[in-house]
Amino acid sequence: MGRRRPGAPTLEEVAAHAGVGRGTVSRVINNEAGVKESTRQAVRRAIEELGYVPNLAARSLAGRRADAVALVLTEPDWRLFAEPFFSEIVGWLGDALADTGMQLLLTLVRSETERQRFLEYARGGRVDGALLVSVHADDPLPDMLAEARLPTVLLGRRSGDEYVSYVDADNLGGARSAVSHLLKQGRRAIATITGPLDMYVAQCRLRGYQDALALAGLKGGRTWVAEGDFTEESGRRAMAELLERHPEIDGVLAASDTTAAGALHTLRAAGRRVPEDVAVIGFDDFPLAQRTEPRLTTVRQPLEEMGRAMIRLLLEEMEEQSVAWRHVILRTELVVRESS
Repeated sequence: MGRRRPGAPTLEEVAAHAGVGRGTVSRVINNEAGVKESTRQAVRRAIEELGYVPNLAARSLAGRRADAVALVLTEPDWRLFAEPFFSEIVGWLGDALADTGMQLLLTLVRSETERQRFLEYARGGRVDGALLVSVHADDPLPDMLAEARLPTVLLGRRSGDEYVSYVDADNLGGARSAVSHLLKQGRRAIATITGPLDMYVAQCRLRGYQDALALAGLKGGRTWVAEGDFTEESGRRAMAELLERHPEIDGVLAASDTTAAGALHTLRAAGRRVPEDVAVIGFDDFPLAQRTEPRLTTVRQPLEEMGRAMIRLLLEEMEEQSVAWRHVILRTELVVRESS
């Protein structure tokens, strides 16, 4: 469970500030007739001055739902939307929402302008909740939506202290199990290609790699780590850097299957056999993992279960906004194939 939600102005406080009754404020918010224009303006000024946001959960209970959920992709580089992760999670979220009768609206928020535009859109009651994907550490959007009291669930989290509701996989444990597998095979010169290190998911996978080596009495120094961005191209580049620094590499953990596919390409071009010379492990278990040559050993994230859990948490928040956020962390599984 997370921390308590921040306070926010109430309908009664707006009414007192405007010098009118609670019912008048409600009629103005719902754009109903029977309110003098001067009174309507006074209420709107009070709303703006206090920063009041209508309680969307209460509006839902009153039958005024938008019957729509926003799936917000916050990755600033549009090319990353072509990566398998996004198509997989969009599919599973859509399936999980299918039986609810609600629409899933895909929204891109990649700049401050788009962030403010979406915030106003959400405040206007056009969506009943938001699902956020690919959130970086410094992204203020989850906090803004929390202050607006819009039911919100993150896929992953910005830090270990995240308080907004989220569903995540055990990234640290998954990376640790992958490196432990390499160590059991006798690999000792093990490197890693990370995701963007301003994302908590990448930090956790790096820490799992480091923990496993430390338990074996080995050190994964900085030169054994190359930063990527979950793409195939970054995997090619990072693998080339690692081979140049440490030609003796005999094992690699990549932060995604797509990155691992890029690493395989570079190893093949360098004349390194997989797994005979270098064992490679990815992360995610996308269909891509079974199409590489050789097929990829990988850490499976339960994306279908994660999608269902996100929808379940969001629907619960829409029905009854509790005093605490909910946090769910699901187990990963190492799937061993020919690349290790």
